[in-house]
Amino acid sequence: MTIDMNTLDKAILNRIQTRFPLTSRPFATIADELGSTEKEVLTRVSRLKDAGIIRRIGGNFVPGKVGFVSTLCAAQVPEEKLDLFARTVNTFPGVTHNYLRENAFNVWFTFISPSMTIIRDNLAAIAEKTGVRRILNLPATHVFKIKAKFDL
Repeated sequence: MTIDMNTLDKAILNRIQTRFPLTSRPFATIADELGSTEKEVLTRVSRLKDAGIIRRIGGNFVPGKVGFVSTLCAAQVPEEKLDLFARTVNTFPGVTHNYLRENAFNVWFTFISPSMTIIRDNLAAIAEKTGVRRILNLPATHVFKIKAKFDL
């Protein structure tokens, strides 16, 4: 779905990327800041999400600080299985996102879990459900957080 974004859409996207309001009605707070209404902001956020411009709105946590582990995974997925593989991976709790790369290992995704054992078990289940056997598990040894903010 392609949509035209106006000034308010861009202002909303700029605003929700950092310092998301921790209030009982965060979209009302954002609306007040932008001179709009809560209903209008919610409608626009929903439309931007439906169009795939917004993937998710949520907190980012350092896994180790909350007792979790994280890993980066790379899979060698035949083109005819790309859709099945992505859909399957996305059903597992702890998968934050996945993306295509131009490489023999063409699907990459991150996995966060209470233990590496759970991640290994989930990777085995993904392999079983999709028939994709070449999945690398690349656990994080050092975490580097890069703030990605897109100024619209």
